[in-house]
Amino acid sequence: MNNERSTQIRLARRPVGWPVHEDFETVTVDYDAPAAGEVRVRNEFVSVDPYMRGRMNDVRSYVPPYQLGDVIAGAAVGRVVASAADALPVGTAVLHQHGWTDVIQADAAKFRAIEEVPGLPLSLRLHMLGMTGLTAYVGLTTIAGMRAGDTVFISGAAGAVGTAAGQIAKLLGAGRVIGSAGSPEKVALLTDKYGYDAAFNYKEGAVRKQLANAAPDGVDVFFDNVGGDHLEAALASMNDGGRLALCGAITAYNTTERPVGPTNLANMITRSLSMQGFTIGSHWDKLPEFTEQMSGWFGAGKIAYDETIVDGIDNSVDAFLAMMRGANTGKMLVRIGE
Repeated sequence: MNNERSTQIRLARRPVGWPVHEDFETVTVDYDAPAAGEVRVRNEFVSVDPYMRGRMNDVRSYVPPYQLGDVIAGAAVGRVVASAADALPVGTAVLHQHGWTDVIQADAAKFRAIEEVPGLPLSLRLHMLGMTGLTAYVGLTTIAGMRAGDTVFISGAAGAVGTAAGQIAKLLGAGRVIGSAGSPEKVALLTDKYGYDAAFNYKEGAVRKQLANAAPDGVDVFFDNVGGDHLEAALASMNDGGRLALCGAITAYNTTERPVGPTNLANMITRSLSMQGFTIGSHWDKLPEFTEQMSGWFGAGKIAYDETIVDGIDNSVDAFLAMMRGANTGKMLVRIGE
């Protein structure tokens, strides 16, 4: 295989508030035959994730911002279709961070070969068997120090990380797991499919009151994907010695005004609480432990998952905007056709 055309989605300008289509541009790139040490990969699935919104801003964060004209980098999984690198022959399934593109050609060192699990789609490497699941596992174990019998509250529970975190908490022995979601259908899914003991629709009333009703004996661990009123509600319900793992704050990602913080942070003192933010990039050492655990749970049929799939690399922006507005159940993915 010699020449091939790649379609790529790049950052055209920095969004102000909610991103719009004009903040992105679609370009095509023609690849010659791979040079020595290079491979060409045709993606099968591309990930869209909340953290990408932060990288569109030119501000200090845990990862450098996208530069104007950059491809929207992020996780993708595909297969080698042309190779000039012995370590990655044609047909190898690979995981990489080249993001929103249908075809990518680069040095073989930028790709990681992955084992294909019979009966499971490659897309799982972008969520339950990948960074999403690892994030949930680390947040509960390393950051929050979850113990058997704990009452655990997870915000944004019907999203990719939330559906993983709820199941992992139950499998690790949580006494009660509570989740918040944004529709009656998602609330029902949490209890019917994902093993949550209780769930509520945050759009139907004050989060603080709904959480207090769902957790009359208080909360020991809070896994936060949302921030804002959810964090304030958790602080009001935390038991003495409770632990809060801050994974995301999606309510603030697109605001153009200074977000309002919790008014009850004094509870951190009076209840001897521990609150820690984290990003998964500092915890890759936990990957082997997580992979062994999650593979065992999958093998035993103990893990459920949902995927919300949008077809076509040209629809990546639509998928991203829909995910940011909560239109997904489980992991939002872009599927790349032939």
